[in-house]
Amino acid sequence: MNSSHEIRNDFINEFIDFVRAKGVLRFGQFTTKAGRVSPYFFNAGLFNDGDSLRQLSEFYAKAIIASGLGFDTLFGPAYKGIPLAAGTAMALSGMGRNTPFAYNRKEAKDHGEGGTLVGAPLTGAGGRVLIIDDVISAGTSVRESVEMIRAAGATPVGVVIALDRQERGTGALSAVQEVENSYGIPVISVAKLADVIRYLSGQSELECHLDAIRAYREQYGAPLGIN
Repeated sequence: MNSSHEIRNDFINEFIDFVRAKGVLRFGQFTTKAGRVSPYFFNAGLFNDGDSLRQLSEFYAKAIIASGLGFDTLFGPAYKGIPLAAGTAMALSGMGRNTPFAYNRKEAKDHGEGGTLVGAPLTGAGGRVLIIDDVISAGTSVRESVEMIRAAGATPVGVVIALDRQERGTGALSAVQEVENSYGIPVISVAKLADVIRYLSGQSELECHLDAIRAYREQYGAPLGIN
């Protein structure tokens, strides 16, 4: 599936500068959950203070606006997606777009308003829903979000993540490509691994990592022509 929502704007280098300074993106040798030895590591758990969440949310908002994708409501899957959706809604508001947001509980509440969904209603004027998450690994969070959104009578129109690793899972496609193919919705990433490679190419002190990352991309990368 060829996506028309490729993000290739100046803020990508600013984002990579930001994640490097925060220590979210590091280079070296790291063993992934799949047992692969990766030459880089992206730890989204380090967006753990007010300033980094504010900056991250602004990058999400810029990527959303640059994509041109139409939507009505943001949805943050529990738990990581909740602060991301709230922060991105605030960032969009600061850019002149007041956007409702919602999220889910892991367990249904049997008193008060009840149910698993919290926040803005997803039906009616809020019917086109954009999912906000950190990364896509197995795609489980997206699948659950799509099911909840559709069950509420709304339509999922896309997913926004911080980094697309462009890396194969157990099959030929990446997790991002599987999501796009399975649900027919675009995945918008603030940056992709290809952007990181281009970034390193312009940084003399970091070019020493290029060969290892390119070799890793050659071995484990998903086919670029699909997404």
